[in-house]
Amino acid sequence: MNEKRLGSRTVALAHPPSVLAFSNIGGKFESQGPLSEHFDRLERDSFFGEKTWEKAESAMQQAVLQQALDKAKLKPEDLDYVLAGDLLNQCIGSSFGLRDFGIPFYGLYGACSTMGESLSLAAMLIDGGFARRCAAVTSSHYCTAERQYRMPVPYGNQRTPTAQWTATAAGCTILDQEGPGPYVTHVTCGRIVDKGIPDANNMGAAMAPAAYDTLSAFFRDTGTGPRDFDLVITGDLGELGHAIVRDFFARDGVDMGPHFQDCGLLLYDREKQDMHAGASGCGCSASVLNGYLLSGMRAGRWRRILFAPTGALLSPVSSCQGESIPGICHAVCLSMEK
Repeated sequence: MNEKRLGSRTVALAHPPSVLAFSNIGGKFESQGPLSEHFDRLERDSFFGEKTWEKAESAMQQAVLQQALDKAKLKPEDLDYVLAGDLLNQCIGSSFGLRDFGIPFYGLYGACSTMGESLSLAAMLIDGGFARRCAAVTSSHYCTAERQYRMPVPYGNQRTPTAQWTATAAGCTILDQEGPGPYVTHVTCGRIVDKGIPDANNMGAAMAPAAYDTLSAFFRDTGTGPRDFDLVITGDLGELGHAIVRDFFARDGVDMGPHFQDCGLLLYDREKQDMHAGASGCGCSASVLNGYLLSGMRAGRWRRILFAPTGALLSPVSSCQGESIPGICHAVCLSMEK
């Protein structure tokens, strides 16, 4: 195992798993954004035909996994594991959405970093010889997140300029031992980083230190820098968080360059759609990865991407008790070459 370790936190996979298939789903506001053409399905009904928003999120998870299976021409029993998570208490979006598939299941919670977490663990399971084929699934829903973390949507509370819009979206990646790529070549596990920010309407600032910590560890462990990648993309830091990370690296004398981006800045047209600081929610990075990014790699637009979604590890209880918001970031290197 030690020969796979680079530095203290990065793993270089000896047999990089391939992305076999990928799929995504978006809602009404995602259909109005600049990435709308990169979605497999866009649904204007926020209930997705269900009676509650929570059931709607489960329906998204079910549909996005089935879409990916159909693309790969696989049946549920062809998967060794499904690793999935969402923002709801006890991850009910995932467990209720995927219960009928009968696939061995790992439920994960990394907040908005969950796509990076699930992809990392799935890749290491395959590289370690414990599985041949795994699915990584993640979702979020604007209405379920608002009801759980802030205010119920009918309340109509005012949003601050630093607030971000939780994406109603889901994404699924199926990884295989073999395939045409892109390949997962490296993963860096994030650490919990807490700089004492308590404002649940300023997630970008709360998560930015974790993004800086993980990206710094990846660059240090691999001996690389931002210019070694066609794209370095964080999950959902939004306008403020993304600027903070760029500033942190500038203080180290590192120019993140023009290829440093954020999924939260790509998903919506913030001026026309009035999304304030940008998008958030673990469905944000999941849907951007499993549409715009992976299809772009397959088309030859990018050869090497460093994908680093970020998460805010808070709960409604912790916020009410005056706790600060810890952040985390998991980094995954995707390459068209093994």
